Amino acid sequence: MPLKTPLIALLMMSIANTVSAAEILTPAKQAYITDFESGKVLFSKNAEAQMKPASMAKIMTVFIVFQRIAEGSLRLDDKFFVSEKAWRKGGSRSFVEVESKVSVSDLLHGVIVQSGNDAAIVLAEGIAGTEDAFAEEMNFWAKKLGMTNTNFRNATGWPDPELTTTAKDLNILTTELLGRFPVDTYPDLYPIFAKKEFTYNQIKQPNRNPLVYGTEGADGLKTGHTDESGYGLVGSAQRDGQRVVMVLNGMDSMKQRSSESRRLIDLMFREFKSYKFFDKDQPVDHANVWLGKAPKVDLVLDAPLKMVLSRKDRQAMEISLQWLDPVPAPIMKGDQIGTLVVSLPDTVIKYPLRAAQNVEELGVFNRIGAAVKYLVFGAAESSKVAQ
Repeated sequence: MPLKTPLIALLMMSIANTVSAAEILTPAKQAYITDFESGKVLFSKNAEAQMKPASMAKIMTVFIVFQRIAEGSLRLDDKFFVSEKAWRKGGSRSFVEVESKVSVSDLLHGVIVQSGNDAAIVLAEGIAGTEDAFAEEMNFWAKKLGMTNTNFRNATGWPDPELTTTAKDLNILTTELLGRFPVDTYPDLYPIFAKKEFTYNQIKQPNRNPLVYGTEGADGLKTGHTDESGYGLVGSAQRDGQRVVMVLNGMDSMKQRSSESRRLIDLMFREFKSYKFFDKDQPVDHANVWLGKAPKVDLVLDAPLKMVLSRKDRQAMEISLQWLDPVPAPIMKGDQIGTLVVSLPDTVIKYPLRAAQNVEELGVFNRIGAAVKYLVFGAAESSKVAQ
């Protein structure tokens, strides 16, 4: 019988000095912050509590317009008619003229940069006929995207007793928008969110999002405010290939919204990093083969091993590779040979280790000779333990 060992390699991913995790506090009543690529929750506070989105609801209005453009049923140079309802709407405005026709591009800029309620209604009526019908489409998409605690009532976020959402749901929407309309595929869409100002009808208005003014990597998305909701912001920033998506709401003032959103974005990038340990098909290690035509077989993962970790978790994590050695032939490419175990302070995650190639079994006479040699001399090379 071949000798078997339960653990043949232990790879310690550690940092010498102990680093304490930052305690994250915020005056925002609701908050939900995630890593875009992995979906890892970096911070959560009352994330599923019902709240009013105010103008942050316009992200769904923009999402639907982007979707129509991506499908090819709408173009940026198409023009929509400005109804008297849209023209008369109060609150923030783009100052479109009644009974004029405005391009979809200008209307998107009006909604995104200027937060124009009039522009949002023009888009809603142009797409669905009425704002009520457009709200039904908003709710269709909310359900489809998994926004289970959201109910839209209009295209603007205008106060309505039945209008409701959560910080988590707005994060779901924003993450979907970012993933569905990448800049390299749709260069004329998402980059609108980063524009600092827009002029329409000879009236220049600044972007209300404080993050686009000097916060490193910030490129969106939308602010909101009503007396009932307080001051809110949906923001996103990208640094060194890592993107953070942030939803905050219920702050007391525009000044607090500005300072808190900047502080939290910087804190997320400081405390959480994306680490890549192994690529797909990169040999993680190799196992000795018992009675095979090759002495060893490479061990690989099904997918790249990437993790977003806090500084505390990064210094404490351990990665262990476990299998019974040697592995008897025949071996088929893709066979699970062992397990890679990631141990973190609060969880343990396991990934299958698979054979990277086929290893055929030796013929009967060669098997006898190899078995004798193994029993006398042992494996050709012992496994390493690295730190």
